[in-house]
Amino acid sequence: MFFFKKKNPPLHELIPNDFVDIHSHLIPGIDDGSKSVADSLQMMEGLHEIGFSQFITTPHIFQTVWNNTPEIIKREEENLQKVLQTEEQNFPLKAAAEYMLDISISTRLENEKLLTLKDNMVLVEMSYLNPPIQLFDLLYEIQIAGYIPVLAHPERYLYYHARLDLYEKLKNAGCYFQLNLLSTVGYYGLGVAKAAEILLKKGLIDFVGSDVHHIKHIEAFKREITIKEIAPLKEAIQQNQLFRFLS
Repeated sequence: MFFFKKKNPPLHELIPNDFVDIHSHLIPGIDDGSKSVADSLQMMEGLHEIGFSQFITTPHIFQTVWNNTPEIIKREEENLQKVLQTEEQNFPLKAAAEYMLDISISTRLENEKLLTLKDNMVLVEMSYLNPPIQLFDLLYEIQIAGYIPVLAHPERYLYYHARLDLYEKLKNAGCYFQLNLLSTVGYYGLGVAKAAEILLKKGLIDFVGSDVHHIKHIEAFKREITIKEIAPLKEAIQQNQLFRFLS
């Protein structure tokens, strides 16, 4: 008797028609995401066809690399909104930011109002090389200032893969976790896909995001999901409804 392994679906089939994305780089020319308005429109059209209904786009704020400010981001968001209106494209969009967790975040907390995903929830990231030495102090400062940190793509920090207990420590320190959807199809490598599966299985993932930078990311949504248990992923996708906004 032959037993055939059931194939997992392609990622795009798991995206509901009312999906709210909370992590992307759609504003042109201000970080390593979209390079032009044409790129932005092409990406938004591609995501809309998959089922994305609203976009909370999150340009990098990273001292000495992308010296964006809330003022720059809001200005460029308004410019993109004008293009969407001119082109009669119904792509509800608003801007937040993806803040690098380094010493500069302390200065920002003192001098400016952070751009948030919703209410006081702020998207943060770490270096892919190593975590900041003062990581937990920074997370504490963020919370003392009245914000809740949402850690972007925790599965992509390779230095934590051998220390899964550190993920629990981050959760206990007050972090929400946002998984990159493309991690579930092996886009960033098998190690990242395995870490994504473990975090989902342990119930540590709160939300998901596309983290799209270019059209190749969108094409990767056609790939088959590599993780075995899909139910926790579906639940995390549904939890993004928390971020739905009036458009």
